[in-house]
Amino acid sequence: MDHILAAGGIVVRNDPHPRIGIVQLRRNKAWVLPKGKLNGNESALAAARREVWEETGHAVAVHEFVGALSYKSRGLPKVVQFWRMQAEPAPSRALMRDVRAVEWLPLDEAVERLSRVHERVFLANIGPMVLRAARAKDRALKAARIAAPPRRPAGRARVAAGKPSELPAIESAMEVMVDAAVDAAPLYDPMPSAREPIEHAAPPARAHRPWLQRHVLDRLFGKAGADAARP
Repeated sequence: MDHILAAGGIVVRNDPHPRIGIVQLRRNKAWVLPKGKLNGNESALAAARREVWEETGHAVAVHEFVGALSYKSRGLPKVVQFWRMQAEPAPSRALMRDVRAVEWLPLDEAVERLSRVHERVFLANIGPMVLRAARAKDRALKAARIAAPPRRPAGRARVAAGKPSELPAIESAMEVMVDAAVDAAPLYDPMPSAREPIEHAAPPARAHRPWLQRHVLDRLFGKAGADAARP
C-alpha cells in the first residue's frame, strides 16, 4: 500500500441544541473525530457509517459528503473522507474496545477539545456549514409533520395506489398515512349507493276475472247488461 484510506463522520445529535460527537481513544487518550480505515473492498461510505456506529455507539443517517483530510500516518499518506451524519437520540450498541469515551459538545467546545491540530482546523471550517444543514433538515421535518394529514385509526388505514413519486415524501422518523381510498368511498354503506339508480319492478298484471265483471254489470245495469257483456 502506498497510502491509507479511511472514512468517518461529522456527527450531529439533535439535543435542545445541535451537538457534535467526538471520541477519546483508549491507547493515548486523544480526542478525535470518529473515523477508521476501510476493510478490504468496503466502500468509503459504508466504512464511514460502520466506524461511526462502532466508535460512538449511535446508529446514524448519512447525508452529504463534506470534505477530506490528508496527512502522514506511520510514514504513509492517509486520506480520510467525511460525511455529515445525523445520530439517533439513544445509543444502540456498546463502544468498541479502542474507544474510551464519547462526548456530544457544542461546535466551539468540540473544536477546542480535539487533540490534533489538523482535525481542529477542519472542524472549525466545516462545522458551521454542517450545523446549518442539520438545522435546515430539522425545520423541513417539522414542516412535513405539520403538513401531514391526520392519522386514521388502524382499522381504516389504506394506502392510495400510484407511483412512488406521487405519494408524499417522508423521513424515517415519521410515517404518513395516505387515506385517499377511504375518503373516496366508505368502508361500510348500509344504504344503497345514491350513484346507482334503484330499479323498481312493475306491479304484477291483474288476473282476468269474468265472474267479477258480470257481478258488477248485474249491480249497475241488471241482468240484461251482464248478458250483453257475455261474448
